[in-house]
Amino acid sequence: MNVSYPFHSDGRGRTAEAGDEDHIRDLIQQLILTGPGERVNRPDFGSGLMQLVFAPNSDEMAAATQFLVQGALQQWLGDFIQVDAVHIESEDSAIRITVSYIIKRSGQRQTARFSRMI
Repeated sequence: MNVSYPFHSDGRGRTAEAGDEDHIRDLIQQLILTGPGERVNRPDFGSGLMQLVFAPNSDEMAAATQFLVQGALQQWLGDFIQVDAVHIESEDSAIRITVSYIIKRSGQRQTARFSRMI
């Protein structure tokens, strides 16, 4: 059983479950939006993406951010997915992240998009 993220109850009043594909997408979202130091027993877990939100917007910063997120995905979720591409857009008060990946167990290609207001 995979617990759905964010945690909530289903229509029966039980803990909501997620299928394998949804669970992997949930794991990616948790990793991207978690900053290093937020998890007590895993202080290195996270991408650090939100720390870079207020950095000056440039091609170099975009490349560094994509590298940072891709490295975190490979480190923490490399057993589950093969990352094809990470694309990050920063516009005014929003950041958009697109991750293209292959689920190793099924070989299925997926694209996950996340948006965060800052």
